[in-house]
Amino acid sequence: MLALTSIWTTVLLAAAVALGPLAIDMYLPALPMIGDDLSASAAQVQLTLSLYLIGFAIAQLLCGPLADRFGRKPIMIGGFVLFAIASIGCALAESIETLLAFRFLQALGGSAGPVLGRAAVRDIYNPREAARIMAILASIMALAPAIAPTLGGFMMVSLGWESLFLALGAYSLVMALVVAFGIPEPMKPEHRQSMAIGSLLRNYRAIGSDIRFIGYTLTNSLTFAGLFAFLSGSSFVLIEFFGVKPEHFGLFFACVVAGYIAGNLTAIRLGHRLVPDQILVRGLVVAVLGGVTMAMLAMEGVHSVWAIILPQMVFMVGVGMVLPQTMAGALASFPAMAGSASALFGFIQMVVAAFIGVLVGYFHNGTPVVMATIIALCAVSALASYLLLVRRYPAAEFQTA
Repeated sequence: MLALTSIWTTVLLAAAVALGPLAIDMYLPALPMIGDDLSASAAQVQLTLSLYLIGFAIAQLLCGPLADRFGRKPIMIGGFVLFAIASIGCALAESIETLLAFRFLQALGGSAGPVLGRAAVRDIYNPREAARIMAILASIMALAPAIAPTLGGFMMVSLGWESLFLALGAYSLVMALVVAFGIPEPMKPEHRQSMAIGSLLRNYRAIGSDIRFIGYTLTNSLTFAGLFAFLSGSSFVLIEFFGVKPEHFGLFFACVVAGYIAGNLTAIRLGHRLVPDQILVRGLVVAVLGGVTMAMLAMEGVHSVWAIILPQMVFMVGVGMVLPQTMAGALASFPAMAGSASALFGFIQMVVAAFIGVLVGYFHNGTPVVMATIIALCAVSALASYLLLVRRYPAAEFQTA
């Protein structure tokens, strides 16, 4: 077993948390092919993303309290096993309805990694240290989605889209073993919570009524929704509108992930001399700049792949700066209920993102305009949430000097 504060523990937590993004990013290049093979429309195929997020969100509400009662490790291991079983079902699906059903089950298991990874960081570190560790964790974790679409594109072309889900299932089983034998239980015994319904409701009411939690969670959710708008629409825009080959889609996606990693590294560097809220507002301004630029170029009819990718890279620099600060800020006030706070945080984040994803699919008109406009609106709304809530009600240790 590794020490909880070891960098290798952070690496393994990042690998566990990465299962959530991998379940989305790896099969993005295959969305058009899945639609053709299963005789489904773009909106129906996009639902495999949004329904995954909905299942992910719902499962967290139970996953968090269970982890607060029984510990992080057993719930995470059980989630990985369920994810693997559902992944096999996805690979064997012969209709879009079957695929949607197994994607929902896949989400129920996949929720354990991210929600408990965040909770584990809060278990181990104080709020300000947690913001820095989450930025490090996000940088490591981003390596997986950086290569996942490229790998997925080549696997899809040579082995079919079904192979992507089989690979995801195998990864989840490996992570179950890693968590079981490599990471100590991070939760302190005295922080264990009751599973009584009354106690759960009181915990969620206390968390959900905290204005600091609301501010950081809403800012995070709107920023993440802008990212998810790109995930929902990018394969259709790049592959169908611009004619990018599926096996090359991941190369452009890697450019976007590079922006995210740059944002994470910037947050880590700034964390030595700025408090988290100062990093947060800088990231939001960068995200607005990228989103608005993309929307303006799309509305002006600048039809170039780089008119999408370069502004999205700028947007993702902002996202990489914003997400770790808002995650840590939302959980800062709840050291004894980190699992439940992380669960409610994740639930709100995923519901908002799923709603935005449905909008992208529903209003998609074959051009980049809808996707770009929604990304810009999400960025502007996130900045407004910061100004109206976070700036007035900062978390402890997060306020500006």
